[in-house]
Amino acid sequence: MSTNLKVTLGVLAVALAALAGVVLVNRGGDSTPAAVAEAVVRPDSHRLSTAVDSKTTVVEFLDFECESCLAAYPSVEKLRAEYGDRITYVVRYFPIASHPNSYNAAHAAEAAARQGKFEAMYKKLFDTATVWGHQQQSQAAVFEGYAQELGLDMTRFKADVASTQVADRVKADASDGETLGVQGTPTFFINGEKFTGRPDYAGLKAAVDASLNS
Repeated sequence: MSTNLKVTLGVLAVALAALAGVVLVNRGGDSTPAAVAEAVVRPDSHRLSTAVDSKTTVVEFLDFECESCLAAYPSVEKLRAEYGDRITYVVRYFPIASHPNSYNAAHAAEAAARQGKFEAMYKKLFDTATVWGHQQQSQAAVFEGYAQELGLDMTRFKADVASTQVADRVKADASDGETLGVQGTPTFFINGEKFTGRPDYAGLKAAVDASLNS
């Protein structure tokens, strides 16, 4: 191989590597501070409570089929009951692909949200997680049963569960989570800062109190 050909191939290899890097960066999304701040809470994010003074916002990225999320659920509910409208509590979807019904559950919750029943379905999914969780077969029929119990319009519910709009809404939350560096669930953010303590009542309470008292 001639020296000129080697140089040409070397330059081409560097150019291709640089192009690949650009593609990977672009796929990673916008990571500017403003974009990251927007990714924590969107206008259409599901709020279980809204603070009267907007001072403290807790955001949880969760997977309804996640055992750690289920373990944190009682602490979260205790925290919400204690603080009420002193905090804004936001739930966002981050389904884990290895969990067989995580997407089905998220789609059921989002379909319920479209009939004003997100919180009711959120509670139902966690309260019954030991029944439907980690089943290899689809639990879609189980979730339809929950929708019936909640008094939802079943024709609309089934259509929404199967819709691209609901799927895209769930994916949008997960995409924001990836932008924020979420790698597992539950992951909490308090006023835009990732919570790094133990996701139990004491740990979350301490962080919330620090925010409220700041």
